[in-house]
Amino acid sequence: MSRAVEPTMSRDRFERGLLKVLRPVVIAFLFLITGFPFLYMVMLSVRDIQELILEPGSLWPRAFTLDTYENVLTRQGFLIFLKNSAIVSVASVLVTLLISIPGAYAVARLRFFGRRQVHFLFLAVYLFPAIVLAIPLFVFFTMIGLRGSLIGLVLVYIAQTVPVTVYMLRNYFETVPQSVEEAAAIDGCTRLSTIWRVVLPLSKPALMATGLYAFMIAWNEFLFALLFLVERRESWTVSLGLSQLAGSIEIPTTVLMAGSVVLTLPIVIVFFASERLLTEGLTAGAEKG
Repeated sequence: MSRAVEPTMSRDRFERGLLKVLRPVVIAFLFLITGFPFLYMVMLSVRDIQELILEPGSLWPRAFTLDTYENVLTRQGFLIFLKNSAIVSVASVLVTLLISIPGAYAVARLRFFGRRQVHFLFLAVYLFPAIVLAIPLFVFFTMIGLRGSLIGLVLVYIAQTVPVTVYMLRNYFETVPQSVEEAAAIDGCTRLSTIWRVVLPLSKPALMATGLYAFMIAWNEFLFALLFLVERRESWTVSLGLSQLAGSIEIPTTVLMAGSVVLTLPIVIVFFASERLLTEGLTAGAEKG
């Protein structure tokens, strides 16, 4: 018996030791292949264009320069584009959550005819590619006078994000114990005050995850921004401004990389600032044992 147990313990010890060694190696490898493109982009953005032409294969610049960022932010108008993107993204997040919270709570808690069908119809919106909806939306917003307006773009982003945010929040709301809400009702809370005082404080991770999702969609989206705003440069978003840089043969590569950093950096900062709550929100709604 002892001889049979001994090889098993030895094998288990070997597997644990192997995993202990491989885990940091795999993490370092994944970090390298995902972080290197961003690092290379940053290094190109702080290089002088003449140095890049003379030494195109060099990663580390001889001298750092921020003239590319000055060019992007002032001459290319990215300060205005950043403001427009911030307005559109923040407005989309706030209105999306304002609509999604009562909608998701209704689907999770209330019992009504067609409840299950409504739940799946929310996600049916994603069966249609964005390009299919582009022309009807373009015609409609032209008729009502919202083409070229940031308000029209916000409405489109809200329509894009509400279905999936309702789905995400509904899964989380179902994990909130009903006994907590019943206790609030006994204390005299109405349905709305229960949502505000009980459900929302317990749902901060899910709210962070859905808010970040809506923010990333609005910040990075390009198709509808191009469709609605291309005629008014003062209303461009960052993604639209970057595409115009990429399409110009007069713009140096270093300036283009600086614009790419300006587009990417806010998302990276927001993501790492909310990483803990985001992780909890993405795993929320899973079945508990």
